[in-house]
Amino acid sequence: MTGSGEAAAGHEPSLTAPARVQDLLRRHGLTPDKGFGQNFLVDASALRAIVDAAEIGPGDTVFEAGPGLGVLTRVLAQRARRVVSVELDRRLKPALTETLAGLHNVELLEGDAVRFDFAALPEGALLVANLPYNAATAVLTRALESARFQRLVFLVQREVADRLTAAPGTHAYGSLSLLVRHFGSARQIRRVPPGAFLPPPKVTSSVVRIDVRAGARADPELFAFIRTCFAHRRKTLVKNLTMAGRARHRVEAALQRLGLDDRVRAEALGLDAFRELLHVMQEGEDPQ
Repeated sequence: MTGSGEAAAGHEPSLTAPARVQDLLRRHGLTPDKGFGQNFLVDASALRAIVDAAEIGPGDTVFEAGPGLGVLTRVLAQRARRVVSVELDRRLKPALTETLAGLHNVELLEGDAVRFDFAALPEGALLVANLPYNAATAVLTRALESARFQRLVFLVQREVADRLTAAPGTHAYGSLSLLVRHFGSARQIRRVPPGAFLPPPKVTSSVVRIDVRAGARADPELFAFIRTCFAHRRKTLVKNLTMAGRARHRVEAALQRLGLDDRVRAEALGLDAFRELLHVMQEGEDPQ
């Protein structure tokens, strides 16, 4: 994915090489900007893991947030019918113009992927990206809620990957884990060490794949409720909900009805339990 696909686009097959990236940055007067969460991928095996996990077909539309210098974009363009790539840092446009030259199925847009109108994409699109660290959670949340994607494959820091894939009762489990479970399932494909990036971040990253369940739609009320339940992780559900204005006797009665101890914390509950608890809490009368 490396040599043959890139060479077919008429480019040097070495954009993942650190020396090639450094030369590109130097010639365009660029330095990676921490404010944009920029860590450019320079590892061919990690690149291959992302693209292979995405299972891109020749008829697919792929959305990419933060193309950086275009290393992933070039490979996506060899496999997909259409690539829509959104870059916030306008300084990168001259470098991207160079590295993406001749790729007529790539739409390079200047803007913030967090605010991108996903309704402009066809249903069943794919999200494939090396996500900027400082925007990853926001992009993923909006992408899932848009109901436009069938599959998302991306690089994020390991801490975020652990939260996305965490099971109930674990330290990383929280509202982000439940958001993913509402829409589908997530798994970590492989770890990616700091040396796979330029500049190397201070943390390990992971390639994550999310498969979206057909027909899954956003439920804002449920997720506002879940966020309230996790507001203070060390506090019980009763404490978190009463601090948010819920009547204590209603909360305790709802937990009792569901067979839950009134000392239970949010991290112990699965998605179905949160749905049931919200339903009981919404009833007009005490659930006695």
